[in-house]
Amino acid sequence: MRFPDLGFASCRSSSCAALTRAAYKLWLPNTDFDDASNWSQNQTPCAGATVEFPAHKMVSVLVRAGHSVSDLLLPLDGELILASGAAFSASVTAWDPNCSAGSLALFRDPGRFLWHDPSLWHSEDAVRGLFSVDAERVPCRHDDVVFPPATSFRVGLGPGTRTVRSVSALGQTFTRDDDLAAFLASRAGRLRFHGPGALHVVPEACADPSGCVCGNDEELPWVCAALLQPLGGRCPAVACRDALQPEGQCCNLCGAIISLTHGAAFDLEQYRARLLRTFLLPEYQRLQVAVSKVRRTQRVREAAGPGPDTEIQVVLAEAEPGGGGATRLAQDILADIAENGEALGILSATVRESGSPVMGGSVAGLDGPGHRAAIPGVVAAALLLAVLLAVFLVVLLRRAGRLRWSRGEDAAPAPTGPPLGFDNPVFDSAGFADSKQRPPAPQPDAGTTSLSYFINPLFAGQEVEA
Repeated sequence: MRFPDLGFASCRSSSCAALTRAAYKLWLPNTDFDDASNWSQNQTPCAGATVEFPAHKMVSVLVRAGHSVSDLLLPLDGELILASGAAFSASVTAWDPNCSAGSLALFRDPGRFLWHDPSLWHSEDAVRGLFSVDAERVPCRHDDVVFPPATSFRVGLGPGTRTVRSVSALGQTFTRDDDLAAFLASRAGRLRFHGPGALHVVPEACADPSGCVCGNDEELPWVCAALLQPLGGRCPAVACRDALQPEGQCCNLCGAIISLTHGAAFDLEQYRARLLRTFLLPEYQRLQVAVSKVRRTQRVREAAGPGPDTEIQVVLAEAEPGGGGATRLAQDILADIAENGEALGILSATVRESGSPVMGGSVAGLDGPGHRAAIPGVVAAALLLAVLLAVFLVVLLRRAGRLRWSRGEDAAPAPTGPPLGFDNPVFDSAGFADSKQRPPAPQPDAGTTSLSYFINPLFAGQEVEA
């Protein structure tokens, strides 16, 4: 998967401060009347247009400006919130040169926005140079969730149950589960939240300096389904061999993954700041780094043996595979851990790296050792295929009676009797026309039951001399 280039970063005072603030996620889409993306033609209704909302969809729509329309078809259950200065007036005259009178403007389905879609959330404590794996791009267990008060919105909760630290909506912040449940059951709540899923709040911040797991493991299939829906549900092709899939990520990527075990002295936020300050230099500006605590998978437990249930995952993702930046940065980080690991509270570190670029990758990668090593294998495979094809042709010809051979000591006596074969016109050429006498006919073999054969002039001379 390709990531947007965030460039290099240094940990300035404002960035480092952002790392220590409580994480919260901001909801991005809205159902505002004046947002062109909410209309079928990606433009707001023209003067004199017919405006139609989905009849059977509940929706709350904020109107910020004045609009002149010919018809206004409202949903069966919904609301229009008129901001200061907003109004509707009737008009059948189209004074906009880009529109015709009575043109139809359809409001898009307000239920298309899903909680599980990572592209619909923005982390307000994001730091330049860092990214989050897909499962952590939607609200985690200890996150504060904010819906902007100056817009209208509608959220599909989808299946399952999700728990966050707090929810802010319509100017209210809900930190008690009973208060949130009452809001969701109200008309205002039902206009803005829908679907079979449940939403709860537990006002507990992450008190562990080593970090807390996101808690979205069970929701990852829905997160990936929502994220990949525009791509037909399939991950894009990666440009490297042996691509890696970090915990919490929907698709494979090229780069490296460092897994850390830690002691009581480890501080996740301080370690993030250290990576930004020390390692994300201009030479690594094509890399992105994700650092978080994740649960150890069963595969890791079986390979590493008994140990803690969680580990720190450091993902080094390459925006353009082939540069080798992830490998170099991984080695730099491991060297730093070897020198300062005890002071940082890091007990052990392991690294996994993706393979060389595939065809279509960077030119430098195609000229590298991985590409050259593949050439002998291709040649060997071609030779093996040629040998197998030759053996197959020999067996096929022998079964068809077109090819035969014998050893001298095992040769059967020449058959006698009249010939039962046929003349091969291929050999009725000038060289053979000069011959006045054909070679003697082979005698039938008493030890065989087959009477179907033909005279091959290539072997006839040898049989005459014998």
